[in-house]
Amino acid sequence: MPRTVTRSFLIAFFIFVLACTQQPGQQSRRDNVITPIEGPPLSRNEPLPDESNRATEPEKDDKQENPGPVIERHKLAETDMAMTSAADAMYAQSRAPVSPGVIPGEVLEDIRYPSAPLNTENYAHYEDNPVKRVIEQPVSTFSIDVDTGSYANVRRFLKAGELPAQDAVRAEELINYFSYEYPLPQDPAVPFSLMREIAPTPWNPNTLLLHIGIQGYEVQAQQLPAANLVFLVDVSGSMESPDKLDLLKSSLKLLTGHLHASDRISLVVYAGGTGVVLEPTPGDQKAKIIAALDQLTAGGSTNGAGGIQLAYAMAEQGFIKNGINRVLLATDGDFNVGITDFEQLKDLIKEKRKSGIALSTLGFGTGNYNDQLMEQLADTGNGNYAYIDTLGEAQKVLVDEMTSTLMTIARDVKIQIEFNPAVVEEYRLVGYENRLLKREDFNNDKIDAGEIGAGHSVTALYEITLHGSKGMRMDPLRYQAEQKIPAGKNSEIAFLRLRYKDPQADTSKLLEWTVNRQEIVSDLNKTSDNFRFSAAVAAFAQQLRGGQYTEKFGYNDIMALASSSRGKDPFGYRGEFLTLVNLAGSLSQRALSPDQVANSTLN
Repeated sequence: MPRTVTRSFLIAFFIFVLACTQQPGQQSRRDNVITPIEGPPLSRNEPLPDESNRATEPEKDDKQENPGPVIERHKLAETDMAMTSAADAMYAQSRAPVSPGVIPGEVLEDIRYPSAPLNTENYAHYEDNPVKRVIEQPVSTFSIDVDTGSYANVRRFLKAGELPAQDAVRAEELINYFSYEYPLPQDPAVPFSLMREIAPTPWNPNTLLLHIGIQGYEVQAQQLPAANLVFLVDVSGSMESPDKLDLLKSSLKLLTGHLHASDRISLVVYAGGTGVVLEPTPGDQKAKIIAALDQLTAGGSTNGAGGIQLAYAMAEQGFIKNGINRVLLATDGDFNVGITDFEQLKDLIKEKRKSGIALSTLGFGTGNYNDQLMEQLADTGNGNYAYIDTLGEAQKVLVDEMTSTLMTIARDVKIQIEFNPAVVEEYRLVGYENRLLKREDFNNDKIDAGEIGAGHSVTALYEITLHGSKGMRMDPLRYQAEQKIPAGKNSEIAFLRLRYKDPQADTSKLLEWTVNRQEIVSDLNKTSDNFRFSAAVAAFAQQLRGGQYTEKFGYNDIMALASSSRGKDPFGYRGEFLTLVNLAGSLSQRALSPDQVANSTLN
């Protein structure tokens, strides 16, 4: 038999054996390292066309007249015993090491695509409030905050099996997620009451925790004034996800089910452009409103600024005097067309809020979520910010707490506290880092601050250190003399002031209280459930942010404190908090090295 015939037969047989031995479900090697070549033979060591990223193919046999697949193998001996050598060559090929710098085809195909989804979530960075010496900075001023978006977002992280980004954790929003049912106001001329409580700090027995609670008066849903609401819905391509547009539509349907004939609903959408899907429609025409929501689909870019301008125009068209006028912006915050600059968007909202129309934001989704934009737009628009991660959260925000979400009872609420340097050595405000105000801002009615809705409760916590306590963190100044306090003031811990405006007023009102030493409760166990539970939530938030000031107070300690102060929990929110603390503890342990686990403060 001629040698050329024998060689052609052997090569054909060898390819047939390879094809027969391929495992079911395996990707064909023709797609990877076995590559068909069309056209004339290539010269030795010439790379394949358009395959510059692949390694240069091995040498080909010059006597092959009709080249088939190029197969990396040991050179066959120029003998008629090639049949026996082929089996050895196949085995040798499977055992041969990969040459340095040469990437196998299968690996090359795998690394062409990202191994993890792209995450562009955006959070404003801030540092925890520092400890301050009273003799140097006796006055602390801040705006109240009733947003709850940070808590729901943190929950989303933990339930997905990961610890949240530290900047996603805002302590005041975790604390104010819960209702504390403080005593209701007794004076009908004042829209809210204020209570305070002082006791040892759970994470540091050498300091005290000053708990300040504000409770707004309540309004039943049936007593709400007529509402002019504009649903401003993001229908851009980034919203095409079950946890975005689908959840958004279900959430707004819940709210629609509790509207009345006197209410007016409009629906504005935006993607690359903007449009009105539903003109102002009576709230009792629920089928029409729901049908308009059902037809929404996602696609295109995101012109959020254009949508905001159109939504305000629709709100002005349906404006109800002495009623509720509000735009509800529902989006993931991923604006990429039109005005996208953060400060320009805030300026746009500042101008529009002069019309008496508030803007609240409802955040949805993951991966590209812009928390900073959502929180700041709501703050600037005299509204509130919530993150909707489940339909249950939508029920809480839009139905159970509808009066708080929609009806404002006090605007531009500011708190200022002056500590007595004869009694208090140091203090630190827990949270409210992006709500701090200058001292002079307190009396300036042109400075914007937070709003309180009907039935809202607001909580603020100060960790304070008294003179002579072992809890002091800073040394006294060498050259500054201690301040002398007038007689009769040594019994006072602090002087508390609060300013607010009535919903339609431009001039603020002032309320004042004295905080006395006799109010201190020496035993933490004798404090209220509200005091201990809010302290547990504050410790949890600080721990998620690195625990800079929580000493050795770990997740198990937080769990014990929260469990003992759960109190009335009709909707199970406090019980869910215990689950999140437990999850965070486990995830925190998983993130530690073995040596760190051994030395961990977790039990």
